[in-house]
Amino acid sequence: MCKGLAALPHSCLERAKEIKIKLGSLLQKPDSAVGLVIPYNEKPEEPAKTQKPSPEEVLQWRESLDSLLQNNYGLARFKSFLKSEFSEENLEFWMACEDFKRTKSPTKMAEKAKKIYEEFIQNEAPKEVNIDHFTKDLTVKSLLEPSPSTFDVAQKRIHALMEKDSLPRFVRSEFYQELVK
Repeated sequence: MCKGLAALPHSCLERAKEIKIKLGSLLQKPDSAVGLVIPYNEKPEEPAKTQKPSPEEVLQWRESLDSLLQNNYGLARFKSFLKSEFSEENLEFWMACEDFKRTKSPTKMAEKAKKIYEEFIQNEAPKEVNIDHFTKDLTVKSLLEPSPSTFDVAQKRIHALMEKDSLPRFVRSEFYQELVK
């Protein structure tokens, strides 16, 4: 393996392999035109013991990202949608921050803070989120003494980004539309 690939994080290599497998079927000559269409085959995630929400409840999600994120069924659908677009890093960061805030042990908090930083915040992180330089610097400074509010500013920026960008795309998607029916 060349040095360039060896230097990549393991998660990047795994993601590249997944994409290569999906794209590999495009390189094969199909016997008919039917083989040219490759649907996204991942079923939407649905929590095992969560009741499907009513269409009225689903309609509320259009107005409030928070109501969507607080509903396990909605959260799973939203996550599946973002995965289908290869853009789930913002939601994963938001969820990691929520988990981080519930951490009581200072030792565990420091471990989780380091993991969140390495996975989402640092430059060239495997799932780097798009936050401005000021927010990144502020977050890095707060990592010196981790507290439940360490990622608050970054989390709020990502929440606003999801509300402005991801939520409207989700509402137009089949992942959402089939729930309203």
